[in-house]
Amino acid sequence: MALVHPFFISLTEMSYNSEKGKMEISQKIFWDDLEVGLSNHFGEKVNFLQPKDKATLDRQVKTYLEKHNQILVNGKSITLNLLGYEVDGEAAWFYLESSPVDLPKSVEVTNTLLLSDRPGQQNIVHVYNQSKSPRSLLLSEGNEKGKIEFQK
Repeated sequence: MALVHPFFISLTEMSYNSEKGKMEISQKIFWDDLEVGLSNHFGEKVNFLQPKDKATLDRQVKTYLEKHNQILVNGKSITLNLLGYEVDGEAAWFYLESSPVDLPKSVEVTNTLLLSDRPGQQNIVHVYNQSKSPRSLLLSEGNEKGKIEFQK
């Protein structure tokens, strides 16, 4: 069953876990759009909901998310580790965790998810840093990178 939605968007939520000293990241992506992105990236048809080989799909998802998410905290690049994912209706949530980082004074995000696959794709990024209210970025083709500075 093909799903059609009128807009192309992803949502990324990032928060600093001071107990772990890591950034925790959740990304919500429409799985049908992700199938297009994965298929284009790997040059083969990808079925996200019913993969031929789950381990291969997991590697593809990890590779794709790592390539299309670059994050600098306090000017230093962080490594992302995919913890897992789950399907939630028409979308899927992906859970990532960073390598250890200091309390963020600045967070710079380059998010190119689906930008070359879906015209009009927009990627919303919310960054929480010791508050309930996020600072946000709206990233799109030609505007793939944004930086958030936090008060000292």
